[in-house]
Amino acid sequence: MAKRFDNQVVWITGGGSGIGRALALGFADEGAAVAVSGRREDRLREVVHELEARGAKGLAVRCDVTDEASVAEAVQKVVRTFGGLDVAVANAGFSVAGRIEKLSAADWRRQLDVNVIGTAMTARYAIPHLRERNGRLALVGSVAGMVSTPGVGAYSASKYAVRAIGQALAVELHGSGVTCTTIHPGFIESEIAQVDNQGRYDASRKDARPQNLMWPARRAARAMIDAIARRKREYTFTGHGKLGAFAGRHIPGVVHFGLTRGKSRDKSRGKK
Repeated sequence: MAKRFDNQVVWITGGGSGIGRALALGFADEGAAVAVSGRREDRLREVVHELEARGAKGLAVRCDVTDEASVAEAVQKVVRTFGGLDVAVANAGFSVAGRIEKLSAADWRRQLDVNVIGTAMTARYAIPHLRERNGRLALVGSVAGMVSTPGVGAYSASKYAVRAIGQALAVELHGSGVTCTTIHPGFIESEIAQVDNQGRYDASRKDARPQNLMWPARRAARAMIDAIARRKREYTFTGHGKLGAFAGRHIPGVVHFGLTRGKSRDKSRGKK
């Protein structure tokens, strides 16, 4: 039986771990040749070994999405190796944590450079090749792009921007044969909590996200691949993610009340 991505070429940024790795393996199981990009070459090689063990073609391409030339070069290497590009997934991203009053300009620039500009440059350099094969572009946003919570304002701002980019691209690409799917996951198993505000991985960092709401990366990848295959414009999951996204978009006052209920006013207010 034919698989949905038989003989197609998929390129995934942030493909060395977490959702990116799970997507790579999932696309391989669907018949694709898969190129994974990221900064940690050892992780990329591990994923390629896993792909090849499944009988799939794999390629590790080092790429720093904050470097436009690096993104352009990565796309060219994928196309030269596999002969074209059918699916590009802009998955690279990380989270700067901290209250807004505590974050520096450098913190903001790192956050936006990776999550927003990196996503835009991935799209820019992939689209010409996707046009040649009526391909699919996917942007990995977040439910945080529809509801913002304390301590992750910079991350939420970046994902709000990714959603805006996806909405614009869906219109700009309409009729071209290329579709853009923007995906908004809820809580998914990943290493995002182990990466600090400077983008450095530290396995000892604790993941404070609610573990009881966490989806395994493999399950998430299946849902994401299905949305990409169906060329959906936007796709939000998990169940809690859908609820949070709905609340953030349609009843933000209720969200604000829930987040502030029981908190005292700033103690400095009212003082003379």
